[in-house]
Amino acid sequence: MKTYSANEIRNIVILGHSGCGKTTVAEAALNAGGVTSRLGRVEDGNTVSDYDAEEIRRKVSISAAILPMEWRDSKINFIDAPGYFDFAGEVAQAIKAADAALIVVSAKSGVEVGTEKAWEYVSDNNLPAIIFVNGMDDENADFAKVTERLKDKFGTSVAPLQTPIIEGGKFVGAVNIIRKEAIRGAAGQTQKAPMPDGMAEAVDAMQYQLEEAVAETDDKLMEKFFGDERFEVEELRSGVHKGILDRAVTPVLCGCASKNIGVEALLNSIVSFIPPTGVLRAQTSAEDVKSGGRITVNCADNEPFSAFVFKTIADPYVGRLSIFRVFSGVMTKDMPLYNVKKDYTEKAGHIYVMRGKEQIEVSELRAGDIGAVAKLQNTATSDTLCARERPVKFDDIVFPPSFLSMAITPKGKGDEDKIGQALSKLLEEDKTLHFEVNSETKQSIVSGVGDSHLDVMLSKLRMKYKLEAELATPSAPYREMIKSKVRVQGKYKKQSGGHGQYGDVHIEFEPSGDLTEPYVFEEKIFGGSVPRQYFPAVEKGIQDCVKSGPLAGYPVVGVKATLVDGSYHPVDSSEMAFKMATIAAFKDGFLKAQPTLLEPIAKVEVVTPDDYTGDIMGDMSKRRGRILGMGKTGSKQRISAEAPMAELSEYATDLRSMTQARGEFTMAFERYEEAPGDVRKKIIEARKSELERERA
Repeated sequence: MKTYSANEIRNIVILGHSGCGKTTVAEAALNAGGVTSRLGRVEDGNTVSDYDAEEIRRKVSISAAILPMEWRDSKINFIDAPGYFDFAGEVAQAIKAADAALIVVSAKSGVEVGTEKAWEYVSDNNLPAIIFVNGMDDENADFAKVTERLKDKFGTSVAPLQTPIIEGGKFVGAVNIIRKEAIRGAAGQTQKAPMPDGMAEAVDAMQYQLEEAVAETDDKLMEKFFGDERFEVEELRSGVHKGILDRAVTPVLCGCASKNIGVEALLNSIVSFIPPTGVLRAQTSAEDVKSGGRITVNCADNEPFSAFVFKTIADPYVGRLSIFRVFSGVMTKDMPLYNVKKDYTEKAGHIYVMRGKEQIEVSELRAGDIGAVAKLQNTATSDTLCARERPVKFDDIVFPPSFLSMAITPKGKGDEDKIGQALSKLLEEDKTLHFEVNSETKQSIVSGVGDSHLDVMLSKLRMKYKLEAELATPSAPYREMIKSKVRVQGKYKKQSGGHGQYGDVHIEFEPSGDLTEPYVFEEKIFGGSVPRQYFPAVEKGIQDCVKSGPLAGYPVVGVKATLVDGSYHPVDSSEMAFKMATIAAFKDGFLKAQPTLLEPIAKVEVVTPDDYTGDIMGDMSKRRGRILGMGKTGSKQRISAEAPMAELSEYATDLRSMTQARGEFTMAFERYEEAPGDVRKKIIEARKSELERERA
């Protein structure tokens, strides 16, 4: 593959609902461009982009794949992004490297949740887009209905560039609205043809929709449109080109990727109408590391080198591959790469262009292009690589939150360390996967976007690292406290011949009113009944006790302990004796002072379309939640609520089910609250059983 400049490159992310045919469209494009000699099929597990064993097994894309191809003296870097919502982190990475989007829509299913998400992505990132209605060979395909639904949902910028040709109830090709010429497909070949008789009226109706969108790009065209004048071919072409650039026009094409019909026309439209990266991303804002301010990085070969690592592949056999986009300058083999975040310089080594799993070695990569370099030891996703003489830092990728947390346990004895090491490798690839060992519960906790995300993680542990593990609901971090004031005596006396042990304390226990601290210790000793030298031993006894409360073994918070009296023996008393006496007093006093359990409460913010607010509020009530308020966020509702964290362990999955994946939420710890009596009873019983199993 030859070297291309920024004005010859287009970086296109492929978006859409899972199952709409994104991977098949990419496969057909590669085939049309002569990259492959045959058309791979997702069902057969032989596509270029879905090469991972899990993708082949599940028949869905899990990670974003880079698919470069050449078309009409241009290079198109397609980035095939997953449509399943659990892998939204891969979409975030793909969008970071892209300049424009190809949104694939099913001709049968029409606008789906994934289509709406794709539109949100391109809108939020201001990406120009082309829509391809795929699967026109399906007997239930309805291009006009899909187009109308797209316009209803996303506005009048959506405009058809084609209308399908249906003969004998079958899709055989499409008519170009601008040129009024047809393309026909058969046996994998597409040929130009005259527009069929009887289609003039349908084409005119579609052209009117295109003119309506194009009119928004120019005042003269707007005047012409309202004057009921038809547009010339060149006016339509230039209007589409200009409209795509500022997102005033989103063209719609149609075809059948599995039969390679309409894909060549799609590629022609991409090259004709979507400006190259040198235009779309001529300048990128970055942080000037020297000054701390912002700097404009120009997408030009004669600029100092800078690139952004948007994806990492960590293979246990091949090693680490850092996939990057060059934002300025030229990357050459063996050149030094300064990692701004790590303040570390590495050598580029061999440079590759990735095509699925294939690594194609190249001598250089210019501004605007996408490539990969192997075995960078200190470079990770979201790192900036640049020339040391101009250190810049591009903005990090914003990844979706990972609120589904589960406890992970290895099935093999002694595999705990191996699991941790393997997960650290998976975390290099997947920044939406998180792992920690809870210091309180001692459980290993793994967090992901959804249940399928975590299921894939388990499969990768098994396939790549030969490790079997299982997931379970993690223990909630409950707390214990007291509600009343008591005074108790604790005495430790031991005589076994010779020097004995003696400690005697009288302590008042009461709520401190501060649940952020385990305990407050004071002493009010008069007359030296307990010598001052033993005060630290008394406090040490309290310190040990609050780590595991007498009620259910959870940490204690909000206790005030005041040493008010006691006695000592001039020979037998010791620090250890007073510590043991304090421990006895604590256990006795705590259970007499109305002990109770506190549960962690989370603040939850749910953003959802209006249609689902009733279901969400009802569900939150079942989780013992409280609705705090509602308000509008754009076209959606924002619901604020509080609920026990124990009731929210699988909320990510449940919310997706309730809202057909249209709802999103954030969650953060708010405070501790006393658990209701029936809940306390269940927690204490479960905790006792858990501790008994641990002792056994």
